[in-house]
Amino acid sequence: MSDKSFKHVSCHNCEARKDSLFGSFCDNHVDELNEQKSCAYYKKNQGLFLDGSFPRGVFCLNKGKVKIFTRGEEGKEQIIHIAGEGEIIGFRSMFSGDPYSVSATALEESNICFIAKEDFLNMIDTNASFRNGIMRELSKELAERAVFITNMAQKSVRERLACILLILKDIYKEEEINLTREDLANYVGTATETLIRLLKDFKEEGFIEIHTRKLEIINKDGLIRLAGN
Repeated sequence: MSDKSFKHVSCHNCEARKDSLFGSFCDNHVDELNEQKSCAYYKKNQGLFLDGSFPRGVFCLNKGKVKIFTRGEEGKEQIIHIAGEGEIIGFRSMFSGDPYSVSATALEESNICFIAKEDFLNMIDTNASFRNGIMRELSKELAERAVFITNMAQKSVRERLACILLILKDIYKEEEINLTREDLANYVGTATETLIRLLKDFKEEGFIEIHTRKLEIINKDGLIRLAGN
């Protein structure tokens, strides 16, 4: 994928914007957004921001995927979310004024737009529908995160893997799931060796197919039953 394909992304023609919090913008607001944002190409494993740094603005994912994660005392990652196209990343720290409590890194070649903090906060102040959308998103995320944490804490590793594979299916849509075994283990919250063994079991039980590193879900209903969803 060449750098050239990542230049001059217009908000007016952005397919990802239509499903994002910017999707309800009228033409005038889209013009303003287009003038204020900048676009950048991120290589795989390139960081957007680090835990402990202060937010300078927000990131909107035009193409690609980004992992949001924390690190434990021994430095092991715990992935808490994988952002897909259209998601706005990093706006939660904007309101508290605190440094980031998480880090964000590109999982694959990605095109990511950036909006400076001042411009983003001004949009919230001057656009009531956008402000309401942000508040709904925060409330929804808080509720979903609470349910997710509670459910995951009460499930076995097999059940957690089934849950995460279903989440990844929604993120990757028609694509095969393309995560390193280490990242997938860090999302499930288990050791990489355990994850590899469970993937082999899932393949033998007819839930998935494994194509080198990529995973294909072939029995979604079975995973739903296993996950207890």
